[in-house]
Amino acid sequence: MSVQGLLYVIAVILLVLAALPIGTRGISLALLGAAFALLAYSWDTITA
Repeated sequence: MSVQGLLYVIAVILLVLAALPIGTRGISLALLGAAFALLAYSWDTITA
């Protein structure tokens, strides 16, 4: 699996966890998932 694929998998897992009714202190799983999704989307540009 490529790095980009791994980042997308992490983003999906974080977004699913953010949808669950669990409390996290200090960090927003939805924002972290969105950040990983954007990183995965732009991975080719970053590493070019």
